[in-house]
Amino acid sequence: MTTVLGCIADDFTGATDLAGLLARSGVRVSLRIGVPTEPPADTAPFEVIALKCRTAPVAEAVADCRAALDWLRSAGAERFFWKYCSTFDSTPQGNIGPVAEALMADLGTVQTIYCPAFPENGRSVYMGNLFVGRQPLAESPMKDHPLTPMRDSNLMRLLEPQVTKPVGLIDRSCVAEGAKAVQKALAALQTEGVAHVVVDAVANADLETIARACRDMPLITGGSALAMPLPALYRADDVLSSDVPSAEVPETTDKSILLSGSCSAMTNRQVARYLETGAPALKVDPLSLADAGPDAALGWVAEQDLAKAPLVYATAEPVEVKAAQEKLGQARAGALVEKALAACAVAARDAGARRFVVAGGETSGAVTQALGVDRLEIGREIAPGVPWTFCDSCGHRIALALKSGNFGSQQFFTEALEVL
Repeated sequence: MTTVLGCIADDFTGATDLAGLLARSGVRVSLRIGVPTEPPADTAPFEVIALKCRTAPVAEAVADCRAALDWLRSAGAERFFWKYCSTFDSTPQGNIGPVAEALMADLGTVQTIYCPAFPENGRSVYMGNLFVGRQPLAESPMKDHPLTPMRDSNLMRLLEPQVTKPVGLIDRSCVAEGAKAVQKALAALQTEGVAHVVVDAVANADLETIARACRDMPLITGGSALAMPLPALYRADDVLSSDVPSAEVPETTDKSILLSGSCSAMTNRQVARYLETGAPALKVDPLSLADAGPDAALGWVAEQDLAKAPLVYATAEPVEVKAAQEKLGQARAGALVEKALAACAVAARDAGARRFVVAGGETSGAVTQALGVDRLEIGREIAPGVPWTFCDSCGHRIALALKSGNFGSQQFFTEALEVL
């Protein structure tokens, strides 16, 4: 089947977030882990390629995204979506802007938009400033993110050092006037040479307006929620058939494991709430892993009754995270945790676990790679932007829930298991 929309996501949880929102349409969504090495086959109307490039070196991120674009074009896609986090996670060097410019160059387009808003999860953009709930981004817990601390709330200021061409804004008052007003504003900015346009959105209705105005753009960039209106718009334009099938949901055993590497404020609360249930739990930390490796954690997993859904977590408060990073270095501290939790996932699978709940983008990437997963079919949402997904791992059919750090309610871990 020809692919209608080709999507590239900068991490694994972001990819499942996007795929889950597209799947609300009832249309089949396929999520590929990394750029496929084989030519397109059995493609879905919506193809999402999950990369692990959010914090990769700029040149590496650009190369990976260009390779993903090439594959999606060969699958028949003519419209593309570059998906990044709804909190615009990035460094002053990138990778949001450099990837967007590279994709624009390959597609021969001179303008794109940026809108990370996700109102259902409390992300809004007003006068170019990103808010997390009622807090400006730079005053939210994202200011202490261990890999991409966000110390400025203004998306234009964040984007300008990352790109080579001018940055502009379409504000909320223009969006409120409707899709034609947005299109007119985009055209005016284009005549001024503005290639990168931040667009305000504070409600789902704004995202509908923006999507309607920009649906024929070769490249749209933003958070996952901006893609949510696109399936209906494509149907209305007769670009997308209305009879395409949705994914089938396989049965799995109740043997489960929960793995949490995210240190976001919400994941800290989610871990604390799950511990209150009395479920088996083990905390690992980078310093101990550096000294002794993951053997103790693997031994603990081997002793657990997986029907009780044990939790292995490295989730910690910012002060504890900072102390570990100061001793080990930021990259090594993160890598030790990712490697250990990925090893626990493999051990649990080999012991019979068929349901995996994973918190944290980097952790999710490490776990899916360790499990040998290269494609996911998208199932029912647990929370906005967090669906269950289904795949094969070493000959077993398994269910994976990959959660971005700040997504989900405080009861997320329990809710995830109840959905299945």
